[in-house]
Amino acid sequence: MRYAMIMAGGAGTRLWPMSRKTQPKQLVPFIDRGEERVSLLRIAVDRLEGLVPREHVYICTNERYRDEIKASIPDLKDEQILGEPEGRDTVNAVGFGAAVLQKLDPDAVFAVLTADHLIEPEDEFRRLIAIGFDMVEADRNRLVTFSIKPTFPSTGFGYVERGAPLEKTDNLGFRVERFVEKPSAEKAQAYIESGAFGWNSGMFVWSAATIMGCLERYKPESHRGLAEIAAAWGTDEQTAVLNRVYPELSKISVDYAIMEPATREQSRTAGRQSEVESVKVCTVLMDLTWLDVGSWPSYAETLDADGSGNRISGEGLVHESSRSMIVNAEKGHIVAALGCDDMIIVHTERATLVMPRSKAEQLKLLHAKLPEELK
Repeated sequence: MRYAMIMAGGAGTRLWPMSRKTQPKQLVPFIDRGEERVSLLRIAVDRLEGLVPREHVYICTNERYRDEIKASIPDLKDEQILGEPEGRDTVNAVGFGAAVLQKLDPDAVFAVLTADHLIEPEDEFRRLIAIGFDMVEADRNRLVTFSIKPTFPSTGFGYVERGAPLEKTDNLGFRVERFVEKPSAEKAQAYIESGAFGWNSGMFVWSAATIMGCLERYKPESHRGLAEIAAAWGTDEQTAVLNRVYPELSKISVDYAIMEPATREQSRTAGRQSEVESVKVCTVLMDLTWLDVGSWPSYAETLDADGSGNRISGEGLVHESSRSMIVNAEKGHIVAALGCDDMIIVHTERATLVMPRSKAEQLKLLHAKLPEELK
């Protein structure tokens, strides 16, 4: 059966003060959808409509957000929320989902998706994810990642290099040659010009059994812990074992722990008999609009601009200003800017942020200096 797991554990420090420990960015209702403002997580769940049954959608998040998620997405059952005692990076989130799903359904194939992206058009997104499902169901040894057709030479994203095309994938499925982490501007430009690279989206499709096998091979200590959690899942010991074992798992991303070593092994065994039984790292190319809402400049792209490039959410007013953004979460309070160019102003009930747009990536440094009650 087909499933989907949305990873929703990010802290969102570059979207402070709207995003905070008590309500991280994926849970903040700050995306306009008609007359309603909704969260990125809600959008991510609704985007799966018609792709997998709602009862097969799981969310991996910090346990502290369980009640808020249940309140905002009431048709999700409690067991569909996989609550981490604490974040242990993406390989363990993926392994957590794989361990639980494999126990529930030994034949489970699941998509790993993110809760901080806006993707359009959604019907094309669903079509491409379905191709990923088809690829894995045709060969359970496949690990499918999704690469976004780049629109500019970004140095903030990882890249996936495509190799030979795969049969029966509408010329959208390819063998992966390598992963490259956040290249220099010069290399990013060369990747764009080559036409062989896509942005690494952090989205995947694979068999739960296969990914558990990869963990056993490439990250055995995580596999041992997750297998222990799976053994206790659904028993009276479930919570106690999870709380004891999960925080001890070492932090590492799924790209570093599984995808990169699997790709290197694929290159070494190319053409040999052993390749038949080895995992096969593949990618599906996505040519669509993909916005990673991870900072205030990227959030600004979700808002309409006036003739001077200013963007406003909430009650705000600008005069003799250009390319500035105001985000105001407090009703009955107006934020006004005079003579402000290339500024970001964010106001909430408890905190106000004012910074040049050029300093947006340094917001983490300011966040680290905040008192705990304001983080």
